[in-house]
Amino acid sequence: VQLQASGGGLVQTGGSLRLSCSASGRIYSSHIIGWFRQAPGKEREFVAATRWSRESTLYANFVKGRFTISRDKAENTVYLQMNDLKPEDTAKYHCAKANSLDSHEREYYQWGQGTQVTVSS
Repeated sequence: VQLQASGGGLVQTGGSLRLSCSASGRIYSSHIIGWFRQAPGKEREFVAATRWSRESTLYANFVKGRFTISRDKAENTVYLQMNDLKPEDTAKYHCAKANSLDSHEREYYQWGQGTQVTVSS
């Protein structure tokens, strides 16, 4: 499976974006799809993750209430709806696959190329 993130762009503070993580192959029910982000000069950090098989999600504390992760099995895509964006959300956002619902980067593999999100103040 290859993952491709898209949907980034430039928005003003308070704006919204929806990122997409499209899979080129089959995602199995045991798989987890997660979103991470990396700002210049900073470590990559966990944002959110979802099970593919059923509604079960995990969020970083800093995005709760603003971001929503969802999946569309028919489209083979996981979305990250981001609302009330702040300048500190500026980063390159990547999606990746894991075998357990986890926030640790080491659990994820098959990283896709990221999509840039820039939030202006």
